[in-house]
Amino acid sequence: MNARTATPAIALAAALALMLGTAAHAAGTAEKPAASASGAKKPRSAQQEKMSSCSKQAKGKKGDERRAFMSSCLSNAPAASAQK
Repeated sequence: MNARTATPAIALAAALALMLGTAAHAAGTAEKPAASASGAKKPRSAQQEKMSSCSKQAKGKKGDERRAFMSSCLSNAPAASAQK
């Protein structure tokens, strides 16, 4: 293959890869709107409720302080409620 035939071949391969990647992405996301359109929400798990509660309590904390608080809160350590 010389330089004149290699360039179009590479461009064609790149375009094909882009089209296939876009189609695969679109196929993977097509299910999400249909599931939410039905209006039926899954009930939140206990872990999700716990994460939400701890996150609300951690307002104003940042960085290492927030990470330590979230860790203790999620592990149900007694110190979590005292740290508010």
